[in-house]
Amino acid sequence: MITIKKMETDDEIRGKGYVHYKAWQQAYTGLVDQSCLDKMSVEKCVEIAYKWPDNLLVAKDGERVVGFVGYGDCRNDDIKDAGEVFAIYVLAEYYGKGVGRALMDAALDLLPQDRVAVWVLQGNKRAIRFYEKCGFRSDGKSDTKILASPITEIRMVLKRGEK
Repeated sequence: MITIKKMETDDEIRGKGYVHYKAWQQAYTGLVDQSCLDKMSVEKCVEIAYKWPDNLLVAKDGERVVGFVGYGDCRNDDIKDAGEVFAIYVLAEYYGKGVGRALMDAALDLLPQDRVAVWVLQGNKRAIRFYEKCGFRSDGKSDTKILASPITEIRMVLKRGEK
């Protein structure tokens, strides 16, 4: 049985770090330059989890962390009074089992804003379909970042009442 809860314990923080690492390897191979993925490590992702433990929910299958979501106030100045889902990752073996949706619904329940944004890697068709099923729609905004090579993210926004 999957439970969704606030990330609190050392085991949960380490589990979140592992999911962060593993989900990047599973979801971004072929979408992100392989040298960027090769530079990631479980240790680096666990370190990140310890540095930013706030506003994080984990999905657990028994005692094992199998997914997480990070959320909060929107970081972009051009979209006022909005929330944001900063990251949502689920291990591939849990795709299609409702874990991502349970995490998203839990985060949305904690965000009071009428609009919620999420950034998604352009070309990540699985993630884009997932966000669309959750009611998010592209608002035409994009941003290009340089990892090992340029990547472009698109912004999708959920307007409450339009799910």
